[in-house]
Amino acid sequence: MSDDPCRAADILARKLYDAGCRVAFGMPGGEVLTLVDALERAGIRFVLAKHENAAGFMAEAVHHRDGAPGILVGTLGPGVLNGINVVANAHQDRVPLIVLSGCVDEAEALSYTHQVVDHQQVMRPITKASFRMSAEGVGVLADKALAIAMAPRQGPVHIDVPISVAEAPARPLDSTGRGRVAACAPHGADLARARAWLDAAERPLAIIGLDVLRDRSGQVVRAFLEHLQIPFVTTYKAKGVLPEDHPLCLGAAGLSPLADGHLLPLVREADLVLAIGYDPIEMRTGWRHAWDAGRQKVIDIVAEPNTHDMHYATLEIVADTGAALEALAQGQGGTARPRWPGGQPEATRAALSAAFPTTDPWGPAGVIAEARAVLPATTLASADSGAHRILLSQMWACHEPRGLVQSSGLCTMGCAVPLAIGLALAEPDRPVVSFSGDAGFLMVAGELATAAELGVRPIFVVFVDASLALIELKQRQRQMPNRGVDFARHDVAALGRAMGGAGVTVRSRDEMRAALQAALDAPSFTVIAAEIDRGGYDGRI
Repeated sequence: MSDDPCRAADILARKLYDAGCRVAFGMPGGEVLTLVDALERAGIRFVLAKHENAAGFMAEAVHHRDGAPGILVGTLGPGVLNGINVVANAHQDRVPLIVLSGCVDEAEALSYTHQVVDHQQVMRPITKASFRMSAEGVGVLADKALAIAMAPRQGPVHIDVPISVAEAPARPLDSTGRGRVAACAPHGADLARARAWLDAAERPLAIIGLDVLRDRSGQVVRAFLEHLQIPFVTTYKAKGVLPEDHPLCLGAAGLSPLADGHLLPLVREADLVLAIGYDPIEMRTGWRHAWDAGRQKVIDIVAEPNTHDMHYATLEIVADTGAALEALAQGQGGTARPRWPGGQPEATRAALSAAFPTTDPWGPAGVIAEARAVLPATTLASADSGAHRILLSQMWACHEPRGLVQSSGLCTMGCAVPLAIGLALAEPDRPVVSFSGDAGFLMVAGELATAAELGVRPIFVVFVDASLALIELKQRQRQMPNRGVDFARHDVAALGRAMGGAGVTVRSRDEMRAALQAALDAPSFTVIAAEIDRGGYDGRI
């Protein structure tokens, strides 16, 4: 970094570049033009989206591929407020997102009210921190914001940048940067106790969560579970941390009542539950106190102490997941003894396979089965919220971490399309597919123009049933009349063609297969409108 005088915005941008950021998303206004210019000068590409909320999901997707914090840029007032949902989503889904907003100078705000909103007051409840930048402290502020965003558990940090501050001359502070944070592990009597429980367990079961992804401890987790022959389930964000065709894998839990009907009894049969990086923010009410820490031994290996009270543990280890598992494994013998003598995990795996067959001639399960059969194992996928996500997350096997990205904590509709665009931008040589209901797709259909402008080629699969299927199902289950959940059938494939891509409507597995094969070779993105009957999710999720 040069010692020559430069703008405060340049210092901030260079710090972000040094942290690995290479692309930012948003929609500029006059108040953030200097920020955008500084980002581009620093080597960070600015991508114009059609809405700030979608821009944030694109930024999240890039983070999932390169590991650097995402960057969302919004101008003052309506720009910032348009991004509120995706910032709250990042907070609940543990996504490091740097939110940059422009604002008027403090003195100006005393007598000028047009579009003036207290951004920090809005952002504080949904971020890990919110700062107002000064020219004198920009270097320290940038270091602090990045450190907070990336610290466990990761999340969004907001920086409000006054117009005059962005343009003010500033010098970077002399700094050697922050040192490496050492991974901590259990020790002493607690470690001895955990090793003894693990050695004595006949029916151990592991539940793996998204902290493992942050710790990048997937290989250690795999070695630990394979050595001790411990079956496992994952949360939805942790899908693929071990390949889902692994013989110890029982799939993802916490979203599908049908799947949980098979998995929760197994959890309660375990004599030792290992919660490895398990963050229950993804889980539904059925997983509240899913085990009994008074009757069962429970070891919780987590990034931060339990304040959620979704469950309790016999021993809570606040540590790096990889370091903790390595410490536990050192106390075990060279050869794993047989576990689960009654064969319950195998029976549960067979029951789950029967509950989610791939043989449906059509309907939502047929669409998903055909997509998984045709698309390469290397395909990156995104899922929107809705009934299709519950079914998809059971049927879509992941072979790598973050092979399927979705909104799990906040469960936001309209996320799949921009997530897919971000994935395709970050990994242009890999197939990318998104799965949306027609309602969620219509929320963000304008971002197809962004996909065309970027030249990316995702496949956008849309389940077309002209209904908020999950809410309509819940409405019927509560014996309520049909209200506010149905809408007209729209030609969503035509939207794809209108926005510069391909678009095709399919009504059978044969047509779906042909459309997918054509989409893999298409020079642009493709919208596949899969028309299905209403009620197709009944008894399936």
